[in-house]
Amino acid sequence: MRLDKFLKVSRLIKRRTLAKEATDAGRVAVNGRVAKPSTEVKEGDLIEIGFGARQVKVRVMALKENVRAEEASGLYQIIE
Repeated sequence: MRLDKFLKVSRLIKRRTLAKEATDAGRVAVNGRVAKPSTEVKEGDLIEIGFGARQVKVRVMALKENVRAEEASGLYQIIE
């Protein structure tokens, strides 16, 4: 699954266009490397997102095309 789509489906970032802008700006890394919106993510990957002064690290637990809002947090696990 594309990184920008995963960020939107998991609701880590509200809209796919915002996810694309964040990755284009270099604020998202996958497994320690700065990622592009089209970067493929798979289960077990570590994603780091910079939100201003705050850094969020999550591990991908599952990949699904569509999920309900209540189930979205099951797609990832927050690290640190």
